[in-house]
Amino acid sequence: MLVLTRKQSETIHIGDDIIIKVVQTGRGSIKIGVEAPKAVRVLRGEVAEEAEQHISTSQAQPSTCVAPPTKPAMNAGKTVKFGAV
Repeated sequence: MLVLTRKQSETIHIGDDIIIKVVQTGRGSIKIGVEAPKAVRVLRGEVAEEAEQHISTSQAQPSTCVAPPTKPAMNAGKTVKFGAV
């Protein structure tokens, strides 16, 4: 990990198109600005971790989708609705 010291209004450049700027400093925290192309996803660490947990949890749960019956005669004469429960 690269660790840099910056003062208010100073910047860090990442590649050709990402700029990190120290906007404000305070007691125990700093405010930073990030300039990046729209295609670059920028998230706070805790938000990224939460999104990752949500994705892994949803992939681990069994699917709630039910396959339609394979024999057409099972539903002969009945109305069958598919969609939200």
